Amino acid sequence: MNKNIECKRLDFTIGDVNEIYEGPVGQLWEELMGEEIHVGGEKETDILARKAGIKRTSCVLDVCSALGGPARHLARKYECKVTGLDATEKMVNEAVSRTERDGLSHLINFRLGNALDMPFHAGTFDTVWGQDAWCYITDKERLIREANRVLKTGGVIAFTDWIQNGKMADKECEELNTFMAFPYMETLDGYEEILRQKDFVIIEKEDLSKDFARHCHLYQNGLRNGKEKIISNYGKELYLAADEGLNKWVVAADKGKVGRGRLIGKKM
Repeated sequence: MNKNIECKRLDFTIGDVNEIYEGPVGQLWEELMGEEIHVGGEKETDILARKAGIKRTSCVLDVCSALGGPARHLARKYECKVTGLDATEKMVNEAVSRTERDGLSHLINFRLGNALDMPFHAGTFDTVWGQDAWCYITDKERLIREANRVLKTGGVIAFTDWIQNGKMADKECEELNTFMAFPYMETLDGYEEILRQKDFVIIEKEDLSKDFARHCHLYQNGLRNGKEKIISNYGKELYLAADEGLNKWVVAADKGKVGRGRLIGKKM
């Protein structure tokens, strides 16, 4: 990360993320963002797939695969093989169930495991893939080192993630990351540096922060328009906490302090 804007890293662990996505907060995020639980849904998945060169013969590893929405979209559209890796057992089980329901189990499998110690042999995959989820990872350098290990020579790493763009006071940074249970956010330049250090050649680096700010407003509108239903399903306390936290993200995104980036790299 750019040392000039670096925020204090928070003590969130994989257990904290599991607790979120095994409970009502995870369900609420799916309601607001859709089954793929990332900015832009299927449209953004298709953009990333095109840039990553996904095709029928591709063997893809989706790291932090959640409910498996992107995996199913890739398998359905490109007929490629996809392995989803996620650390939350409830998400993995639900991903398996939905994949069986959609008749895609012959192309997709899911594994319960840690992105920092991937349960795969070296040189297994053509593509390592991630969408707006690596912000939960406590050690981005180790994550990308593992991605390099499991990729074939000439393989591609393709991901989007929520990023920090500008300098923030410690309190503001802590409030934003605490709401999302992020240990920290990387910067776009920081990700580029890590990729280069781990022997990737950068194919593309793109700042998507204006579109991210627009989506933050869409999620806020969805939350507020669905207030009565959300309170009925999850309780007033959760609604108020979600509204307060999401509003802070809207403000920070509008000010250009947080955003989203897309990076494509090739293993040499």
